[in-house]
Amino acid sequence: MVALAFAGTSAMAQGSVTVPRAASPAAEVSQTIGISKVSVNYSRPSVNGRTGKIWGQLVPYGYTNLGFGNGGDNPWRAGANENTVITFSHDVKVEGKDLAAGAYGLHIAVFENGDAEIIFSENTTSWGSYFYLQSEDALRVKVKSADHAFTESLTYSFADLTPNSANLVLDWENKRFPINIAFDVHDIVVENAKNELRSTAGFGFQGPLSAAQYLASNNIQLDQALTWANQAIALQKNANTLGLKGQILFASNKNEEAYAAMDEMVDHPTAQPNNFYNYGVQLLTKDEDDRALSLFEKMNKRFENNVFAQHGLARAYSAKGNFKKALKFERMALNNPGLPPGNGPAIQNFINKLEKGEDINP
Repeated sequence: MVALAFAGTSAMAQGSVTVPRAASPAAEVSQTIGISKVSVNYSRPSVNGRTGKIWGQLVPYGYTNLGFGNGGDNPWRAGANENTVITFSHDVKVEGKDLAAGAYGLHIAVFENGDAEIIFSENTTSWGSYFYLQSEDALRVKVKSADHAFTESLTYSFADLTPNSANLVLDWENKRFPINIAFDVHDIVVENAKNELRSTAGFGFQGPLSAAQYLASNNIQLDQALTWANQAIALQKNANTLGLKGQILFASNKNEEAYAAMDEMVDHPTAQPNNFYNYGVQLLTKDEDDRALSLFEKMNKRFENNVFAQHGLARAYSAKGNFKKALKFERMALNNPGLPPGNGPAIQNFINKLEKGEDINP
């Protein structure tokens, strides 16, 4: 019997298997904002017939002595069981206040007037709020709770998504607690790109090209965009790398340098009809009608019987008021076997306008 008892004690000391929790199951929710990730690990208590007895009773208002732990005035654990833990992959703004990247214990002090104080603690390993210490606070922010549709099991989710922000919301019983989270997405992307380009992403032209495209498409940090575009060209000069450099120079109001880059683009052997056509349309929007006409003529010679060259010539001649020649090329485009399906009615509409002596350009 002694031997059996000893063996049983030894087995217990080695630990037990993992089994489901009887109540308040564990959960995780995450959201990507830009390239940053927010994750919440928490446990989900249920109302379980206690409607009207959650706020102010099960969850005391304000800060209270929980009768266990450090015996201080403690907030609510914002969940059940262990710490609710929120993790930010990058530096973040919470309700407009700065918070460094990292993991934090999440606590909430709920008040009867609807106010709530959200607490981010540097301690993430405690059980609930029993051992909460104010000295470990990394940040406190104030929010307003709101009445909400009944939610049986406490739930964290993300709402009101924008490219830069989201509201992390806690729903339980008939209340919602929204917490605004925002990232400086552009700066984060740029700093991340700088690091990535020091590794394999910087070995080929696609890495710096994609980084430059991001900045150019958002019309930000154009000097950095030009640096990356030049880096891409150094790795591989082609129509796309040259064209992007030209677009960045146009956005930087360096038009003569831009024209030089774009001229090099269309003369490059990798240039395709879309490189010509898109640049030609851009010239027309800049009222550079002569440049556009010259470009589309070059395109028409290089890509024989190309429907986009014909339509481009029609637009260029129309811009210059030569509707007779414009009509000639637009009719050629309409009858071209290369006309993409479904575009016939639009071309016919242009022809109708030209026949009435109307410009087909916007």
